[in-house]
Amino acid sequence: MYLGLDVAKDTVVLASEPAGVQGQFTTDDAGLRALVTQCQAQPVTLLVLEATGGYEAPIVAVLAAAGLPVVIVNPRPVRDFAKALGRLAKTDAIDAQVLALFGARVQPPVRPLPAAATTQLQALLLRRRQLLDMLHAERQRHGRSQGRIRANLRSHIHWLERSLAGTEDDLRQQIEASPLWRVQDALLQSVPGVGPTLASTLLGLLPELGRLDRRQIAALVGVAPLARDSGTHRGRRTCWGGRPLVRTVLYMAALVAARWNPVLRAFYARLCQAGKPRKLALTAVARKLLTILNAMLRDGRRWQYA
Repeated sequence: MYLGLDVAKDTVVLASEPAGVQGQFTTDDAGLRALVTQCQAQPVTLLVLEATGGYEAPIVAVLAAAGLPVVIVNPRPVRDFAKALGRLAKTDAIDAQVLALFGARVQPPVRPLPAAATTQLQALLLRRRQLLDMLHAERQRHGRSQGRIRANLRSHIHWLERSLAGTEDDLRQQIEASPLWRVQDALLQSVPGVGPTLASTLLGLLPELGRLDRRQIAALVGVAPLARDSGTHRGRRTCWGGRPLVRTVLYMAALVAARWNPVLRAFYARLCQAGKPRKLALTAVARKLLTILNAMLRDGRRWQYA
């Protein structure tokens, strides 16, 4: 039996495939205990939930602690799956049923849940990104404002800068507290062009680094070119999907590596001389940098350039 759970802020709706099991539960302690009891009463093969921006985290933690096989899936392919079935309506009950059917047909693999330290590191990385976005927006507004509003914006900018510095300190302390992360951080930063921002982002948001092959890791981040061919038509290859925050930080590191890393600088120059657009060449540099870092963590060796 496959169970689908549609998670909202205050409720969880349960459905099954084959149909027959259903229910609605609150997300407080009593409701989650009742949910676990209901799930354990079934011969469950897989429990499927969508990523909902954080609301699913406590539900997944409770289910995993109870020994139930639970997986979090991307909402987009689930919605595409529902459209392919002709289910255009969208309610909590329908979504739960579609999730159960998605689990039965697609059978997404169950992956280990991140440890508490990794979850905390991910939260700090997300907060740093939020602070950077707010700081950029407030600085833009400051340049166009005047009078009391300008003073208010200046005060807020100073607060954001202090908060960002504190978050950066927390990130560094989090990495230093883990012997494994300390070693991996040193390996990553031994590469010219890789600084603490990319290293911490990869450690927190790409724990698969060093465990997959070069094609899998490039596809996971979203820097692998995807074909768009049909018949005799050969479409332009594009990169999309993956993990946007990791890809953004990786691309910024590629800009630096294309200038200061001797291997990647030569690689970038060769692509440009071959007539490749600069943005395409930089994306290729980002992909090559990622595969180099993946191999370094896999083999446990520092950067070497002969």
